Amino acid sequence: MTKKKITSSKKTERLKRNLARTILQYISGKRYSPLTVEELIDQLSIPESVHQTFFSALDSLVKEDELALSRGRYQLRQEENQLVSGTISVHPVKGFGFVSVSGLDKDVFIPKQYMGNAVNGDTVEIEITGSAPKGPEGRVIAILKRSRSHLGCTILEKEKSHYLAHAMLLGPQKTVYVKPSRKCKLDVGDRIICKVLDWNTNESAVSAEFVTRIGNISDPSCDVSAAIEEFELQSDFSKEAIEEAKAYGKRISSKGRLDLTKLETVTIDPDTAKDFDDAISLTQDEKGHFFLGVHIADAAWYVKKGSHLDSEAFARCNSTYFPGTCLPMLPEALSTELCSLKPNVKRLTISVLSEFDPTGSLIDTQIVRSCIKSRKRFTYEEAFEVLEKRKKSPYLPLLERMVALCKLFKQKRRERGSIDFAMSDGKIVVDEKGAPVKIVQVDYDITHQMIEEFMLKANEIVSIHLAGLGKEQIFRVHEEPSNEAFEDFYSYARALGFFLPSKPSPADLQQLFEKAKDSPLAPQLSVSFIRSMKQALYSPENIGHFGLALEHYCHFTSPIRRYTDLVIQRLLFDEVADDADLSAIALACSEKERLSMRAENSVVLLKKLRLAAAALEMSPSKSYTVAITKTKPFAIFFEVGEFALEGSVHVSELGNDYFEYNPKTLSFRGSRTGRTFSIGSQVSVRLASVDLIRQNASWEIASQKRR
Repeated sequence: MTKKKITSSKKTERLKRNLARTILQYISGKRYSPLTVEELIDQLSIPESVHQTFFSALDSLVKEDELALSRGRYQLRQEENQLVSGTISVHPVKGFGFVSVSGLDKDVFIPKQYMGNAVNGDTVEIEITGSAPKGPEGRVIAILKRSRSHLGCTILEKEKSHYLAHAMLLGPQKTVYVKPSRKCKLDVGDRIICKVLDWNTNESAVSAEFVTRIGNISDPSCDVSAAIEEFELQSDFSKEAIEEAKAYGKRISSKGRLDLTKLETVTIDPDTAKDFDDAISLTQDEKGHFFLGVHIADAAWYVKKGSHLDSEAFARCNSTYFPGTCLPMLPEALSTELCSLKPNVKRLTISVLSEFDPTGSLIDTQIVRSCIKSRKRFTYEEAFEVLEKRKKSPYLPLLERMVALCKLFKQKRRERGSIDFAMSDGKIVVDEKGAPVKIVQVDYDITHQMIEEFMLKANEIVSIHLAGLGKEQIFRVHEEPSNEAFEDFYSYARALGFFLPSKPSPADLQQLFEKAKDSPLAPQLSVSFIRSMKQALYSPENIGHFGLALEHYCHFTSPIRRYTDLVIQRLLFDEVADDADLSAIALACSEKERLSMRAENSVVLLKKLRLAAAALEMSPSKSYTVAITKTKPFAIFFEVGEFALEGSVHVSELGNDYFEYNPKTLSFRGSRTGRTFSIGSQVSVRLASVDLIRQNASWEIASQKRR
């Protein structure tokens, strides 16, 4: 070799070593997910001139067992599969799980077939078997600690020596064998609590004995009480906590507080609300500056750390809201009385008083303990009627100022890259016996938006304020997802006909939702996007809030119904918890939030199914025109608006034809008839049956003859 070639070879080798070192450092990072070579080149900004050397560095790392190449993606090689332990969360319908492991940046996904008979909340030992674009995967090796000893079940049938029962918590595949009781004869449909005798290694059966009967599935009045028992929620307060709450009486002392009772202050809440924990005041000067007051019930003044009230609140961590009723975090003497910001009575508050310029930029703020007197209790509907000039009110100028400032805040949010969905919501109306009457669509109009914007702003200001003081706090965090996590959503949006570049920016996504705003599939597009993201949770470590595009964010504005907000109030006024307390509180509140959500969703689903069952009984042949919202290789999915239920029809039931699935267009096409089923297309479906015990409904194509 010539001297020139030797020098060039040495340079190439040196570059190769440097690239190998860079690759290892990047792949060893906590947030790394397995990537292809093209994705690595893009992420590391490798110039085209050194691509061949980069390929060679990767090959060497694989040969030296530093990296593993699996399905075209690179990751660190593991000597043996890692064994770790954590708490498992199980999907109530699909049966797969996620294990939260201390020290791991991402939860470990457990496929349904590798659940090992674990149920929601169990402490399990798992083996991490590999990694996928969305995170690590594993299987359950052992169940270290059961989360419960009792189950809520519904009787399916009676056999000679036992009853067969279904437990929603265990999913659709498992049956519970219940030993009969001499004390109580059970009928099909009876909802019971039973004590588990043997979880068994057989994944299809659990042995249990009868403990108590709640009611029958035919009786809607026991839906909430059954959910309370099934999800082991706290329904009663201790005598000591109730006495502590009542001891405050009904009169308050505002001594030492900033008196804001002269301010024009109002509350705006849902028509069913009783716990009014936030009130708003807003003035504007001749320069166009806004002076916003967000006044929050001072629950921390009443709920002292270490008290019986505090213990009861922490045992719940949040209020749980069911159709027509609520399990409050605090006794009613506080939650709906002394803390609730009712009109025309003095109430103790913590006020975030802020000045904004005409563009909505923050100029100054202060946070003080205060006393207010709300002038008016608005419902969202009433406030909207006033703004629409359909109802007269002396508070119209105040509401119009709120709208003006809200629009400025929304513009700031758009500029940050946050996406505003403005999705409507279906609210189930029940009668005094708990029977569902109808579903009312609640539009996310400007009155909802302005209250949300003011609460978001107050939460952000408080979080920044605490950080500026150097105080630890509980953040509301939302992790930024990887591009891989969004791939399904991108494919879905493109299948609907929306343009997206290969690597969409926040601005691209904002434009997408702006274009989709008037589309009938806008709700499904929003839901698909939200499902692509991780759940927000509480943490003493600040990783920011991706969904809101904020660096600092906490929950402060709902201390009557959220324990984290109560803790933030204490931190504001030097009632400091140590770091260990904050970590434990954040973890407990995140877990209890998910538990309440599962309980709420279970009751809401059952109420919807009751509406559907009643409609089926009245009109068995009625058909419903729906739009296909999703397709999988085995079925089409749709939303039935009358009941706000998602339904599906298996590919084998689509018609008298052989339907082939096209993964690129996410559609089915009949090989003989050419009939297609694609996302967005309309189809007529009919309700075939409703199973209240297993909580599901079966649908069929309306053109098909009933069997």
